[in-house]
Amino acid sequence: EGRGALIPYALVVLNFANGDMVGHSGILPAAIKACEVVDHCIGRVVEAFTAAGGVVLITADHGNAEEMISRESGGPMTAHTCNPVPLLLIDQEAAPGTHRLRADGTLTGLAPTILRLMGLPVPPEMDGACLLLD
Repeated sequence: EGRGALIPYALVVLNFANGDMVGHSGILPAAIKACEVVDHCIGRVVEAFTAAGGVVLITADHGNAEEMISRESGGPMTAHTCNPVPLLLIDQEAAPGTHRLRADGTLTGLAPTILRLMGLPVPPEMDGACLLLD
């Protein structure tokens, strides 16, 4: 019952590389399908983890499939982008407004954020700032 009852791990990290890998092909219909598959899979993950009382963070380290045509050449853009990526925090057991996220966060803040959510100390060697405002 409660957090951890159905999923016996303190932390689970998943990587859905579909959009990244297919984005490198420059084939728009394939990238759309890859994103649809990831969307479906993330829905199942969120459902399972929230049912188990878990907290879910969803983000990416870079973009790729969101910009498939090069502005310069008009041809396929197969490289990673530097566009901002979202960070979604889902915690069904927290009251609305409990977790507020920084708008100026960076990837270096992800590990400190995870540690704080887990109730663990953040080592001073970590450069990033926790992404939680609360």
